[in-house]
Amino acid sequence: MTIKNLTIKTLTAFAVSSALSAPVYAAAIGDTTVNYGGYVKLDAIWSDFSDGTLPSAHIGRDFYVPGTTPVSATHSEDAVFDMHARQSRFNFGTATKLTDRSEIKTKIELDFIVSTGGNERVSNSYSPRLRQAFVTYKGWLFGQAWSNFQNVGALPETLDFVGPGEGTVFVRQAMAKYSVGNWSFSAENPESTITTADKGRVVTDDASMPDFTARYNHQADWGNIVISALARQLTYKIGEADESETSLGVSASGRVNLGKNNIKFMITQGKGLGRYVGLNVANGAVYDGTNLHAIDSTSGFISYQHHWNTQLRSTFLYSFFSADNETSLLTITGDPTESSMSYSANLLYSPVKKLTFGAEYKVGTRETQSGLDGDINRLQLSAKYAF
Repeated sequence: MTIKNLTIKTLTAFAVSSALSAPVYAAAIGDTTVNYGGYVKLDAIWSDFSDGTLPSAHIGRDFYVPGTTPVSATHSEDAVFDMHARQSRFNFGTATKLTDRSEIKTKIELDFIVSTGGNERVSNSYSPRLRQAFVTYKGWLFGQAWSNFQNVGALPETLDFVGPGEGTVFVRQAMAKYSVGNWSFSAENPESTITTADKGRVVTDDASMPDFTARYNHQADWGNIVISALARQLTYKIGEADESETSLGVSASGRVNLGKNNIKFMITQGKGLGRYVGLNVANGAVYDGTNLHAIDSTSGFISYQHHWNTQLRSTFLYSFFSADNETSLLTITGDPTESSMSYSANLLYSPVKKLTFGAEYKVGTRETQSGLDGDINRLQLSAKYAF
């Protein structure tokens, strides 16, 4: 359809091979292409916790957040059932051709999960949430985007919002990033999560420098591998305290193609990684009243996706997290998470392109340093249409 100098067309620049991508539609206006895309998704979730039920409207009932799995010595409660369309999202972008044949691109993306507003009595009206907002120009990216420390392409296709909750690096934040060849480097927004003497989580925003990352991407016929590194400063500057500690981490992730099928994986190890891994299942450091002690951790996942035919496919996933808590600090930290593990399997059916119905079963376990543990069994049914 053409209206003056406005041409509507379908673009296929973004592959539909990952759970995070979607087709994009665009309008060309002079030297600028305006595009949009997204999806509508309904989730029906049945959750059975072994050691108590999460309250209504809790984030851990919208999707799997390993640090919220209840652990106690009490008896289990009845299972709970939830339905929502909050994962639905919309993105809008532009691409403008310049006289030197380069391009300036922008993207803004919104969804409605992990946001305030509404209630389940009448309206269910949830506030839009900013996911990404950035501009790119000649290798530079400025704005909010996926952390350069994370490899989004390694995330498996799951019905759960994240999938390998405890095993993946998962951060979006403001940054300045530069990419050249197979390399990319970034300076990103700093934030520390600290455990204090009252056994609570304190989020501090008083670092004197940004978080720094470096990343190398290798593409081959067999798939790809990404190696990324993180260096940052953990801080606690509240009251008379003025402490800092260095945090370092490294992550290896990628995809191995097996014909139409694939294996995806990630392994991450570091000191004081905190909010960068496992959806902040562990804090970055402990403040003992005098010094900061960074928490070491190891996490990872592996998944296998199998295409049964042109319409049916499945993802089988295993994910884990392990923290090396200093036992001498337990009087301060209380009973922190020592480990978390989950595995899941799904069956996805696409009768036509862009429309997917699915069922997924997930089992997760969280164990604390004292040995208390709790399980979650979750069945999720979803219907999704990408546009």
